[in-house]
Amino acid sequence: MEGTETPSQACLRSTLTGIVVSAILAVVKGIAGVVGNSYALIADAIESTTDIFSSLVVYGGIKIASIPRDSNHPYGHGKAEPLAAILVATGLYAAATGISIQSIREIVTPHHAPAPFTLVVLTLVVVTKEGLYRYVNRVGKAAGSIVVQTDAWHHRSDAITSAAAFIGIAWALIGGKGYEEADDWAALFASGIIVFNATRLIRPALAEIMDAAPDRAVEKEIREVASRVEKVRGLDVCWVRKMGLEYYVDLHVVVDGDLTVAEGHRIAHEVKDAVKEANPKVSDILVHIEPVALPSWNPVACGGKADKAD
Repeated sequence: MEGTETPSQACLRSTLTGIVVSAILAVVKGIAGVVGNSYALIADAIESTTDIFSSLVVYGGIKIASIPRDSNHPYGHGKAEPLAAILVATGLYAAATGISIQSIREIVTPHHAPAPFTLVVLTLVVVTKEGLYRYVNRVGKAAGSIVVQTDAWHHRSDAITSAAAFIGIAWALIGGKGYEEADDWAALFASGIIVFNATRLIRPALAEIMDAAPDRAVEKEIREVASRVEKVRGLDVCWVRKMGLEYYVDLHVVVDGDLTVAEGHRIAHEVKDAVKEANPKVSDILVHIEPVALPSWNPVACGGKADKAD
């Protein structure tokens, strides 16, 4: 991150960059595919077009997820992020289906071999899209954003389909007559790769929607930081859930049983401050204070009825 740029701002910037680059490449590949008689290149242009729409979904998801919490959303709007990731993955499935159907049609329909210049276009596309993937993925990982990492894989899948198209067109040109449909087979193969990536990307988004625990390293760090706070005797429950770019934590802290309520409250705040300072992505922590040893339960003291004497 440069300067004082927030994770959300970095994610939005990388997404906008992806939209602009995908739009340019979609036009270039579409024109080259039509002029150069390559359906693999046209399919690649379609895939780049879906990148534009998916990136717009990503952009909207990040914007909504960054809205501050309010009375109706006390935990914020972070769930918009994995929801956007699911929509993007669904778009990948749709694109793969469309490409595979048209590829099969082209395979059974006789046509001319692609033009050699399409190989130059595809080489530039592969280099550009792979570079874009690395940039967007780096931003997504730094911010802990599932949807941005999903968007990054959209760019890599585009690079993969372009590489497959390159192989198919080269095969058709080298093979000559009878190999004209080689680039269509390449497009069909690329659609399978897109389906694989969509499945790979939709899983973490679904897990976040279901409040699955994040990487164990997050919990480990929280426990280590909390245990170093003065007068903390131990830790019990440590539950972490991810909401967009932030974490929410439930933590049970064990202290000496003879401390006053005020002292326990102070320790809880020290734990909370220490954890949030160590990991700025932790938005809030609910700290429950537990004594080292609870006294024996007394039904009368707790409002119950004592057993009658014999």
